[in-house]
Amino acid sequence: MERLQKVIANSNIASRRKAEELIKNGLVKVNGVVVTELGTKVNKNDEIIVDGKKVEIQEKTYLLLNKPTGYLSTTSDDKKRRTVLDLVKEDYPGVRMYPVGRLDYDSAGLLLLTNDGDLTLKLTKPEFLVEKEYIVRVKGVMLKKTIQDLKKGVKIDNDYLAIAKEAAILSVDKENQSTLVGMIITEGKNRQIRKMMDKLGYPVKNLTRVKYDFLTLDGVKRGGYRELTNHEVKKLHANQVKR
Repeated sequence: MERLQKVIANSNIASRRKAEELIKNGLVKVNGVVVTELGTKVNKNDEIIVDGKKVEIQEKTYLLLNKPTGYLSTTSDDKKRRTVLDLVKEDYPGVRMYPVGRLDYDSAGLLLLTNDGDLTLKLTKPEFLVEKEYIVRVKGVMLKKTIQDLKKGVKIDNDYLAIAKEAAILSVDKENQSTLVGMIITEGKNRQIRKMMDKLGYPVKNLTRVKYDFLTLDGVKRGGYRELTNHEVKKLHANQVKR
C-alpha cells in the first residue's frame, strides 16, 4: 500500500505537490469514488483516475548502468541526441525511468536509473552526502600540492567552494604528459570535477564514475546494466541519513 499522492507523482502525471492539490480539489477518483483526503492508501489493483486520466501503477525498477560517453543523463532531448534511456528501452518498454543525478555527456561510468521518486530524492539531497568515486585522467603532470588544494576546496561557479572528500594521484604518464587521479566527492554540482581541474590548470581528458555509495561497476560492461537486488535497494534507503 502506498499514499495516493506518491503513486500519482511516480506515474509522472504530476509532481507530489501538484498531486496533493489535485486531490484536495476533488479531481482524483479511486475505484470510482472521489478522494479528497491526503495520505489515502492505495494498491496496484485500485483504479485511479486523475482529472479524467487513468493512472498506470508501475512496479519499482532499479537499474545500475555503466554509461558510455556520448549519452545524455536525461529522459529526452530536443536536439534528438542519445539519452541513457536509449540503452535500456528495449528491455523495459513503457517503463518510465529517469537517471539519479548527473553524469555528463562526455563522462562515463556508474549511473542509477529508477522510477522510485523517494529514493531519488534521498540520493540527490546534498545533506545526505552520498559518496561518488571517480577515476580522472587529466592533462599535465600533477603536483602533489594539487591534491591538498582539491581537499581544501576550489572555487567554481561564482565562488562556490567545491571540495574533494578524498583525492590521490594514481599514476603519472610523463611521456604523454598526463596524470591519473582518484577522487571522491559528496556534492553534485554540474561538471564539478571538470571545473575544479580546469581551475587548477589540469583539464580533464576523460572521467569515469566507478562507485556510487557502496555500489560498483563490477560485472557490468560499458553500455551494459543490471537490476539492483532487493538488499541493495534497502541498503541505499538505509544509508541515506543526514550527516
